[in-house]
Amino acid sequence: MTYVLGLILAGGLSRRMGGGDKPLRVLAGRTLLERVAERLGPQCPGGLALSANGDPERFRHAYAGPVLPDTVPDNPGPLAGILAGLDAAAAMGRTHVVSVPGDAPFLPLDFVARLIRAGERPIALAASGERRHFTSALWPVRLRNDLRAWLVSGERRVGGFIDRHGADVVSWPVEPVDPFLNLNAPDDLAAAERFLGTQS
Repeated sequence: MTYVLGLILAGGLSRRMGGGDKPLRVLAGRTLLERVAERLGPQCPGGLALSANGDPERFRHAYAGPVLPDTVPDNPGPLAGILAGLDAAAAMGRTHVVSVPGDAPFLPLDFVARLIRAGERPIALAASGERRHFTSALWPVRLRNDLRAWLVSGERRVGGFIDRHGADVVSWPVEPVDPFLNLNAPDDLAAAERFLGTQS
């Protein structure tokens, strides 16, 4: 797995959480970013990076690695972060990027290994229950030029780009907690706090 760069996506506007950097919200005494990095980092001996625009210093108390700004203009969404990760991975000699959102603190510990084993299609995509998680996926670096062209053409849909190339879908159970649960709103954060309380 040394050929895989782990990428935490932290570029969202967090409107439902009240604005600001959602990965810096605190869950049971630790930021979401710290929790995501703790679960993803050991699965990615090829390195870990954070996708975010603006001043990278605001993340330093929670994360010490590289922060990658978008490489295309106008903040076109999560695909721009994935492209930045693919560009960085190419420069590092990595062949793949595995992306996760920065607000998923229960990421499975077999996430990367299972995506790598997924099979034949270019992209491997996580799912839980009946839901596919478009930004929790394994991407080959060789798609980066096509992704750049896709974004420059005005396309923004992550699902559209995945459908363009094809993906193997790898599913996880949702009990006792959905491992891809995104904490999008204060109620989600409170529910996650309650869940962690039951595990202690």
